[in-house]
Amino acid sequence: MYSGDIIVPLLIGAFLHFNAAQMTYLVSADIFMCGIATLLQLKKTPITGIGLPVVLGCAVQVITPLETIGGTLGVTYIYGAIICSGFFVFLISGLFSKLRKFFPPVVTGSLITIIGFSLVPVAVQDLGGGDASAKTFASTQNLTVGLVTMIIILLINIFGKGFLKSISVLIGMAAGTGLAGAMGMISLASVSSASWFRLPQPFYFGTPHFSWSAILTMILVSLTTMVESTGVFLALGDLTGRKLTSKELANGYRAEGIAAMLGGVFNTFPYSTFSENVGVVQLSGIKTKRPIYYAGFFLLFLGLLPKVGAFATIVPSSVLGGAMIVMFGMVGVQGIRILQQVDFDKNANLLIVALSVGSGIGVTVYPQIFNSFPKAAQIVLDNGIVVGGFMAVLLTVLFSLSGQIELNKE
Repeated sequence: MYSGDIIVPLLIGAFLHFNAAQMTYLVSADIFMCGIATLLQLKKTPITGIGLPVVLGCAVQVITPLETIGGTLGVTYIYGAIICSGFFVFLISGLFSKLRKFFPPVVTGSLITIIGFSLVPVAVQDLGGGDASAKTFASTQNLTVGLVTMIIILLINIFGKGFLKSISVLIGMAAGTGLAGAMGMISLASVSSASWFRLPQPFYFGTPHFSWSAILTMILVSLTTMVESTGVFLALGDLTGRKLTSKELANGYRAEGIAAMLGGVFNTFPYSTFSENVGVVQLSGIKTKRPIYYAGFFLLFLGLLPKVGAFATIVPSSVLGGAMIVMFGMVGVQGIRILQQVDFDKNANLLIVALSVGSGIGVTVYPQIFNSFPKAAQIVLDNGIVVGGFMAVLLTVLFSLSGQIELNKE
């Protein structure tokens, strides 16, 4: 999960051309806020916290929309939109918790499939070096370190066991970075210049600004995140023997809303409950929250050490790409596994999956399809995850109203 935590700031920071000092702050503050978000979700209060063994991290579905907002409007609009979307999540948590029947496996499975596979092109671009217009793009060096990273991850998953297998992505990234260093592809200047200790600073990148199109985009993305979190909460509830109530679901959403608002204030990102939690609990059999508390405090500790964050910033794009192809591909496959629960003898379910996944991937590959729309609308519609997620929910509602599919009465 640590690998997933640092990939989002590395990708967005690189897209926005942050310098070494800015990247170091972004990664360190992000790790710290992952710890805060995790502890908020672990500790149950009357209005917050799901109280399940979960670690929170950056939601990967925010990568494309935040890059669009930052590239079009500027970085301060990113944080204005994040703060507003977090507040929106907090406000609607009670209502949203009563709508779980509208998110059957056909919706959550389609959404997670879109999230995973729509991000694979980003991973492939990074495998080539990140900047497709650069002369070194897809160079032998870039492809070598990226493919070696992938191969190491695969070998550990084939032959490794237990804890070693669970950190295969982290080991692969470390090995790929070491190889890149031996090939003269990285510099340790950012590590040597980073301080040993620093507290996260509110509004580090400037006072947030607000745009309705950016806010609407992040609200739609936050809704897709809430749908994914719902699936994770319910799956973990089954694994731990808890029948989650609507109130408990609402508390879980509120914790994520508060975490997103704090992310906006400290110039990091929205945070969600990682779907990897389900696999970790299932494989390890450990269902207590105690080790998760240790993990949360450890993330806080790491986030206060900029030198640790600086080490993450030296990871070459090609290494990130190799790791991300594996990670995002696995997210997509997790969605397919959920879709195995769906009754595809019903034509309605086939159409929901076909149209939502097709439109989501299609818009991801060709966002230019909306170039004739106003700029503000493009910011919303250029995101395949938003388009595909909205399509899945809309079709599910329409087919349920026509009586072609039945929704759970819970």
